[in-house]
Amino acid sequence: MDNWMCVCMLVGLQLSGSFAYDGSGYWPYTDDEDVRYTGVPWCAPVKIKHGHVSCQTPRGEHYKNVLGTRCKIRCKTGYEMHGSSEILCMASKQWSGNYACREVRCPKLAMPSNGGYKCSDGSYFNSRCQFFCSPGYMLRGDHSATCQSSRTWSGGNSVCVDVDPPVIKCPNIKEKTAEPGKLTAKVTWDTPEGKDTADGILTDVILKGKTSGSHFPEGNHKLSYTVFDRAENKATCRFNVRVRVRRCTPLSVPDNGWIKCDSAGDNYGATCEFHCLGGYELRGSAARVCQFNMEWSGLETSCAPMNINVGVRSAAALLDQFYEKRRVLIISAPSAANHYYRFQMTNLQHVQCGLDLRHVTVIELVGVYPAQIGRIRHRLIPPGLALQLRLLLQLSQNSFSMVLLDKQGVDKQRYTFPITAAEIFTTTDTFPLRAEEAILQKEAGQSC
Repeated sequence: MDNWMCVCMLVGLQLSGSFAYDGSGYWPYTDDEDVRYTGVPWCAPVKIKHGHVSCQTPRGEHYKNVLGTRCKIRCKTGYEMHGSSEILCMASKQWSGNYACREVRCPKLAMPSNGGYKCSDGSYFNSRCQFFCSPGYMLRGDHSATCQSSRTWSGGNSVCVDVDPPVIKCPNIKEKTAEPGKLTAKVTWDTPEGKDTADGILTDVILKGKTSGSHFPEGNHKLSYTVFDRAENKATCRFNVRVRVRRCTPLSVPDNGWIKCDSAGDNYGATCEFHCLGGYELRGSAARVCQFNMEWSGLETSCAPMNINVGVRSAAALLDQFYEKRRVLIISAPSAANHYYRFQMTNLQHVQCGLDLRHVTVIELVGVYPAQIGRIRHRLIPPGLALQLRLLLQLSQNSFSMVLLDKQGVDKQRYTFPITAAEIFTTTDTFPLRAEEAILQKEAGQSC
């Protein structure tokens, strides 16, 4: 008995009533011993999708599914075997195993943070997946991956990184003008809100320069804001704050006088006060203000020599000309030969600068009416007016006397005997207005 017969006897002669289907190993022929040995189909024909079959029969029969046929199954590229890769047609009319070629499937790709991918055929063989990133991120690594027959991806080492800087827009500050009397301007603005193109989160906002609400001096000031995102990308915007101080044309110092100004002296709102030296009186405006239109208020100021009108009709009218301008020292003597008078005038002869510094004018009344003489320096006072002065101030014609009047015409001090110039200066320097005058004169550099 040859090998073929032994195989047939060992396998057995059982028949099966199962229905045939691809890959099942069943064949619907009846159990007929003659059929088994005549080389006719015995098991179901081997049909494999996505693969190919290579069969070998016992005696080289025409049909590749006779009893004892051995078949090897191979899958196409991209497919893999599920079941037996080698099967035998048995006496039971069944193949010794099930078989199928199923498409290769790769494991699921890892999803990149802040991004994703889109595949042509899921995770199956030859499916190509394209990686993409969310707005604000850039892809680093593989741009695509393909599922290979080895059940691995050809790529996939991809990450999405934040490389875009944030966006920030600085405030648009218009020119600011300093308020009256000030050389600075308060400037405010809303802090700009930066935006991150990636996750929208900013870690820090840095201002270079003064903060909003600060007072800025005159001129142009450069500021900037810098913002950072979580990836340490940064963006910077810059803006200018310009402060303008409205200014008038600087005033000229009048001859024989000086100016005292507050603030910067020529800015909008600044006030300048004018003062004249002793023996001069103010003409024009005593104070001028720099206005918004950058013009000075009032009239041009000058200091002119005092012009006392001795032709007035009354002593009161004469003294009114000194009101708020000069102090008056009136010296009365019965004659020019009076030794008190001579001593007093000699003592005052060389201190005219000190008298002018203290705004003191000396009026002399000498003699007895109608032969009396009145004099203000080199200007003569008519006898009748001189008499009125004596009567108004209650000065005797028969004895030496002096009276010192302040700028309001108030009788401040009387003397019945000569005094030194130093005593007059000491007394005058105690007057309330004199302290302020001394400060102004010192600032102007006026001295004897």
